[in-house]
Amino acid sequence: MLAALAIFVIGRWLARLVSRIVKRGLARNPRIDAILVGFLTTFTYYTLFAFVVIAALNRLGLQTTSIIAVLGAAGLAIGLALQGSLSNFAAGVLMVFFRPFQIGDFIEGADTMGTVRELTLFTTTLLTPDNKIVIIPNNKLNSDNIINYNTLGRRRLDLVFGVSYQADIDKVKAILADEIKADRRFLADPAPQIGLLELADSSVNFAVRPWVNADDYWPAFFGFQESVKKRLDAEGISIPFPQRDVHLIGTN
Repeated sequence: MLAALAIFVIGRWLARLVSRIVKRGLARNPRIDAILVGFLTTFTYYTLFAFVVIAALNRLGLQTTSIIAVLGAAGLAIGLALQGSLSNFAAGVLMVFFRPFQIGDFIEGADTMGTVRELTLFTTTLLTPDNKIVIIPNNKLNSDNIINYNTLGRRRLDLVFGVSYQADIDKVKAILADEIKADRRFLADPAPQIGLLELADSSVNFAVRPWVNADDYWPAFFGFQESVKKRLDAEGISIPFPQRDVHLIGTN
């Protein structure tokens, strides 16, 4: 019993030591993603710990082959009862190896938007823009569309500005182009697009589609609309409210 206890204690300590060594070794390689580092570290520890438990039981004189057979049958029964958890585990493995996102990426999936904080064996943790922690089961996230806003490094703003029908179209386009050039957050390549989008009921709408780095998306989104509004006001170009003519028909 003392030998079995020694095997268990020392073996568990060695399993933790080896998992830490694996973590340090993987973390030194910049080409290995942090998600893969955490996943392999956890997998290494529990695999070694399982061998330690079997070795300790074998030292006690128990027939480990029979125990393994019993554990296999029990594992099958537990697997059937925990299909959801196993599907989450399988989804976690798939996401680790196919890598649809990395730690720190801003993604949208499973009706949630946020920055990836952690990917474990069963769940993915996101930090939402309003500072909420959302824990999503891996299977739910993997079975849905995953939109990664950081993979390509650049994003396009899709903005619409409406002006009155009395405004000079060429002047409005020149103002929008000037405001884009004045904002250093916008990229020259790809070139921004400015075009007349539609002749709406109450306004002439222009589509403005400049490109920014992913980290500058929201500051540029808010800042550019503010600057355009101020510039249009200064130039005397109105942004009309929806208008409708109402005819009242009287009867004697």
